Amino acid sequence: MSEIICDVCFHHCHIQEGRTGFCRARRNDHGINVCANYGRVTSLAMDPIEKKPLVHFYPGSRILSVGSYGCNFACPFCQNASISMSDENSVQYRYLSAEELAEMACAENDNLGIAFTYNEPSISYEYIIDTAIFLKDTDKKIVLVSNGGVSKSIWEKLLAVTDAVNIDLKGDREYYKELHGDYDSVHEAIELCSGRCHVEVTSLIIPGKNDSDAWIEKEAAWLASLDDTIVLHLSRYFPHYHCDIPATPIETVLRMQKAAKKYLKYVYTGNI
Repeated sequence: MSEIICDVCFHHCHIQEGRTGFCRARRNDHGINVCANYGRVTSLAMDPIEKKPLVHFYPGSRILSVGSYGCNFACPFCQNASISMSDENSVQYRYLSAEELAEMACAENDNLGIAFTYNEPSISYEYIIDTAIFLKDTDKKIVLVSNGGVSKSIWEKLLAVTDAVNIDLKGDREYYKELHGDYDSVHEAIELCSGRCHVEVTSLIIPGKNDSDAWIEKEAAWLASLDDTIVLHLSRYFPHYHCDIPATPIETVLRMQKAAKKYLKYVYTGNI
């Protein structure tokens, strides 16, 4: 039985024939690393661009948002756990080819383009790239809402067809280990966006996990070293999925906003 080592993200999963990796979306098909959730759409909606959240990228517009299943992190507070923590046997989906999705985006009046969101899009990079090919001669935009935990080679392929991204910045190095994520991969993903696409960053503020001024000042200073006009969103956490920590006090989010503004020009709050 042939085994492959997946190169899509930092996990480098050793995947046996017919099985999927940690993300539930990369499968070993006769020794080939295939996108098991290709075209399998679990969620489809027209959203305000601000919901991604992207506030400095065509504000006031609407965008066709699409998601599948699977994720290469394991965040206990995930707001979309019903799909991101699911596999093909535990979620309902419909198949949309890349061409069909592109046609749907073009058929919507006043639609900015397509946002790949809801679950982690980078694990389905082939589908995104194929869809972008069908949108090449249109004015439609490609947006990614990602955890940023992807290999450099895959991320560069995605950036070649992407107009804007929102990347989660979840906490310090130790907290990323707790989430089965990778701190360095996320930082590298944000760095690689520079000069290639519009980028905004989101941090979900959770009591006792990433709610210190010292942490947010360190990250804000780092972001500012790349570009002090990078937008940072600080979102208030509420209990969800497997996380029952009490909701973040509004005062905490506002305090951290003040701290981040020492370095960044644009720091917005959410869920308050």
